[in-house]
Amino acid sequence: MAERTRILALVGSLRAASVTRRLAETAADVVSSDIDVVIYDKLGEVPFYNEDHDVADAVPAAAVELRAAAEAADGLLLLTPEYNGSTPAVLKNAIDWLSRPYGASAIKGKPAAVVSASISPNAAKWAHADTAKAIGIAGATVIEEASLHFGATSARFASAHPRADAEASAQLAASVRHIVATARGGLVAT
Repeated sequence: MAERTRILALVGSLRAASVTRRLAETAADVVSSDIDVVIYDKLGEVPFYNEDHDVADAVPAAAVELRAAAEAADGLLLLTPEYNGSTPAVLKNAIDWLSRPYGASAIKGKPAAVVSASISPNAAKWAHADTAKAIGIAGATVIEEASLHFGATSARFASAHPRADAEASAQLAASVRHIVATARGGLVAT
């Protein structure tokens, strides 16, 4: 039996039917049976990072839960739209909480990939760059080969869920395989 690998998906949009959420769902649907892509549904409950509250016995329960989910994961998949040319606050806030404690965070050394999506042809590349930079500085190992950019999403995914798009499904499956291979210390299966 193959070793199970757990990938934590953090979605930068809180909308239930957002494209980034649907891309995360597609990633969870298209992976092999030895991989679990777990979409974290509680980012909206995590309070803004405040170092005054990041001390023993004062860390908010929602932040403790987020850190525990990251600790239990073998790798991370961050899916970001672009809000005003950058990373949405909810995703940046999650990264801020996950970056602590400094030098010993729950994501230190974990492989991570960023998937960006936008209605513009730019494909949220600014948000992608900001997210990759932040998660890398926070301690994760960003896998550029696993990065994806989806542009013109309002046309591409207007009439169907991304899982119905064979190219998008294949790209997301390959992205997750890159994360898994890095987590397992091996080569990427094609």
